[in-house]
Amino acid sequence: MSRLVEDLPKTELHLHIEGSLEPSMVMELARRNNVDFPHATETELLATYEFDNLAGFSKVYQSSSRVLRTERDFNELTQAYMRRVRQDNVRHVEIAFAPQGASSRGVDPVMALEGVLAGFEEAKAEHGMTGGIIIGCQRHRGIDDAMRMLDQVRPYRDRIMAIGLASLEVGNPPSIYRRLFEEARELGWKAVAHAGEEGPPEYIWEAIDILKVDRIDHGVRCEEDPALMRRLAEQQIPLTVCPLSNVYLKVFPTLERHNVARLLRAGLCVTINSDDPPYFGGYVNENYIQSQAALGLGDAELVQLARNSFVGSFMDDTERQRHLADIDAVWLRHAGEAAPAHVQN
Repeated sequence: MSRLVEDLPKTELHLHIEGSLEPSMVMELARRNNVDFPHATETELLATYEFDNLAGFSKVYQSSSRVLRTERDFNELTQAYMRRVRQDNVRHVEIAFAPQGASSRGVDPVMALEGVLAGFEEAKAEHGMTGGIIIGCQRHRGIDDAMRMLDQVRPYRDRIMAIGLASLEVGNPPSIYRRLFEEARELGWKAVAHAGEEGPPEYIWEAIDILKVDRIDHGVRCEEDPALMRRLAEQQIPLTVCPLSNVYLKVFPTLERHNVARLLRAGLCVTINSDDPPYFGGYVNENYIQSQAALGLGDAELVQLARNSFVGSFMDDTERQRHLADIDAVWLRHAGEAAPAHVQN
């Protein structure tokens, strides 16, 4: 693994906590909660991790998520993710949790949120991390269900960082959720939305102009619209790109065909994230390493991606500047180590 990638401080801004469920934990929770699970072993479960598109992935995701039944489960899941990602020198995480997913499985969404919040605070203290929780709206369930979900989590307004829009994009444009995002902003939350993954560039425009989002999740189809590219570059609206996820879900046929390097070189505020790492081949560092190898990213570009991850985060500016200074120190050290030794005659 690249020492530079290992040493660079990073954030993770695009992570679905239910999607961080490792196969070993799936099997453990299925036994603990007496869930009638369709796979007897991890090997059988892993054999299902081949997806033709987002809809195919969602079926497997929902099946595995059925093992999450108790507050303890959600607490342990959150702590396990943060413990693992800290190994990648991730210092700040903004993770999405979908209460509607819990409700659809017959699980009390408030109880589940309590577990995520408790696990999050315990892990932050243990690992010296910062971050926040994004409440993810599952867009395929419609606006009425989204508004009911918002009412359920409203009492936690001071413990939630942002509202998000996720799940199946095609046929579910961001504009449907204007009212949800307006009310969330009244609660003082930031806003993010999946747009331009499988959906067209128009969804990115809607997310920016109608939902008033602070950043775009994925956004890779922006390249199809030169005017949108210019706007994203000029306004430095962050994109939380997930390269390995995009390949696993056939947004791009191979990592070598991915456009994250082109977007970065066009001046967009691109960040690299893992999305749902056990399903898509790796956590944050693996996304950096494989992207560098496939796309010829230079060391300076890796540093820029790490810097972008803090610039695009919702942390306060004092904390952000501290981390950016640490990145500069890492880069200076690596640049010095890479320089040839001076030879005296």
